[in-house]
Amino acid sequence: MAKVTGLGGVFFRCADPAATRAWYAQNLGVAVDDYGATFAQADGAQSVWSPFNPGSDYFPAGQAFMINFTVDDLDSLLAQLAADGVVLVGTPLDESYGKFGWIIDCDGRKIELWEPKGKV
Repeated sequence: MAKVTGLGGVFFRCADPAATRAWYAQNLGVAVDDYGATFAQADGAQSVWSPFNPGSDYFPAGQAFMINFTVDDLDSLLAQLAADGVVLVGTPLDESYGKFGWIIDCDGRKIELWEPKGKV
């Protein structure tokens, strides 16, 4: 059975992403870039922390945050979820750093699923 293997990231809306990144860098020592921060895990996986502009369309406007879970087999998991009646959103993407798919959870939140290339 395909499954979630970890937390890939947390994406959230804020009034000023650049100021938020700067605050976390200055006060908590988070090494930030233009998108947020990437945290390496002991097993070689990574987690992403990323502030988004309030008007971003990457996740629904009424949703304050989106969780990204790493998965071991995106295609199989999406097929399982569809068969179980879970709402799939959009068309899965295959990027240089992994495959992505989206679902709606039981509370109506968009959730991102990510199968990293060469690592799970």
